[in-house]
Amino acid sequence: MENPENWNIYKASRTIKRSDNTLYNALRSIYEDSIFVGEIAQLWPELPLLANLRCGLWYSLKFHSTCYFKSTDGHTNNWSFNTSRLNLHVALLAGQKGGCMIVDSTRKGKRFPDSMSKTIPIWTCVLNRAIRNYRTRFGLIGSAGKNESNDSTECRTTINEDSNSWDCSLHLPLWVSNTERALIEERLDGWTKDLEVSGADIASIALSLKKQLRPLWISQKTVIWLNEVPDCDSWDFTPIILVSTSSPSSNFQQRTTSEFSWRYIAGAGDDEESWARGLSPTLFWKHAYDLINSGPDTCNKTVADIVEKDRVYRAQRGGNAPQISIKPSKSSVSSGHFPDQEQLDLESVCMNIDEKSYDKNSISWLAETNLAVSTTQLAKDASGVDCVLSCDLETNSSSFKESGANLNLSIVSSKFDRSSLLRNLPSAVNFAKNNLRKGKKLLVCCNSGEDISICVCLAILMSLFDDKGHFDEGRFFNETRINKLELRRRLVFICQFAVNARPSRGNVKQVFSYLCGGNIAITS
Repeated sequence: MENPENWNIYKASRTIKRSDNTLYNALRSIYEDSIFVGEIAQLWPELPLLANLRCGLWYSLKFHSTCYFKSTDGHTNNWSFNTSRLNLHVALLAGQKGGCMIVDSTRKGKRFPDSMSKTIPIWTCVLNRAIRNYRTRFGLIGSAGKNESNDSTECRTTINEDSNSWDCSLHLPLWVSNTERALIEERLDGWTKDLEVSGADIASIALSLKKQLRPLWISQKTVIWLNEVPDCDSWDFTPIILVSTSSPSSNFQQRTTSEFSWRYIAGAGDDEESWARGLSPTLFWKHAYDLINSGPDTCNKTVADIVEKDRVYRAQRGGNAPQISIKPSKSSVSSGHFPDQEQLDLESVCMNIDEKSYDKNSISWLAETNLAVSTTQLAKDASGVDCVLSCDLETNSSSFKESGANLNLSIVSSKFDRSSLLRNLPSAVNFAKNNLRKGKKLLVCCNSGEDISICVCLAILMSLFDDKGHFDEGRFFNETRINKLELRRRLVFICQFAVNARPSRGNVKQVFSYLCGGNIAITS
């Protein structure tokens, strides 16, 4: 280890930061912030609580659902409306329930992450514009008829009035500058067109939403008079309440209880691979009392015991349960490290979700394509499935005894191998073609059910199905020049059924590279 006398200010500050960012400090900070989340949730108990993946999942015992709005889509000069992350289920849920609350946090000393300051406001604005355009077209089509009833005329009049009063302006928080607002507004029409041509089901959202979407921001510095909390129905919009859990006073605050002294970390749930040591949000809340009361000295050992017991439990039941290796950090403090998988602990996150409304423990069938997607764990006991294509390091589909009914491809994330998916896609597509042409139902699975399996399904749909979703063994693919717009349309189609889909950009690029590489062989 380098002599401390030779350290510069930067090295010294980094060392101090690592020493403050201990496992107990992180878990205790999350627990304290979760109390604030619970208090806000009680103000509007009728609104569903959603976690913005992945950080937001740490801050409540139970969520109604999840969403995936990336802060990078809201970074200055990098604003984006990403059609691969439409989160349309959030808009549908908000329409059904009259609004929703989204939980996230940030480590950067700000009150709100960029996902809440800009990404979600852009998303609500683009959806509002697409819905207005849809309603306008619907009204024009309805008024073209000649022999309409009075009720139909009244309905068209109402639709036109609603479209004219539908607020499509961009609502940003006050701390976003006017210059940045103007630059974002210049791009809104283009993003709206991207949404409209993506194949997204705008009609269902337009029918579900009675009032336009609008974001509201709540942090630990927000002043709310409990005797004057407005009712959601009193607002002339559908609220998307953005709850930032982070206390913005400072990144590290010394706090003391009757038993322990610890340091508060703003946004402690972020970047869990660097500190969680294999602990998942589910395991944390299952053992929260023991962990918080274990104290700083024994917290690491308590977590290690919990993680190992859970690993053994899953291994005994055929689950994906690799060993967790802990890589010592440069300082005296150890931190967690996942050597093989990018989303190792996300498979058990579903235990936090309200099963009545959002069941991640189920197979997502992609319309009438005979294709389905799920986690690897579900493949073992899957019913109504004829064959399984596992994209995991190990398969759990041993219940399928028929020869040729299973194919196991050891595909890893693009974070660890930039061509792993690309190398395996020919085998995956060929396996799918041989089974789908026989009318069999194919289940594609991976560890999380959110990334690699989604991209494999995308490659299969593009290669073997026409633009109407009919299996044609690759004829449409061979006769059509593949472009990114069509790729996005098919991905949007998948996300309509697999709402938890979160394909990484690196894996989607590999799918596009495969599709641009050659024709699909057709056998009669």
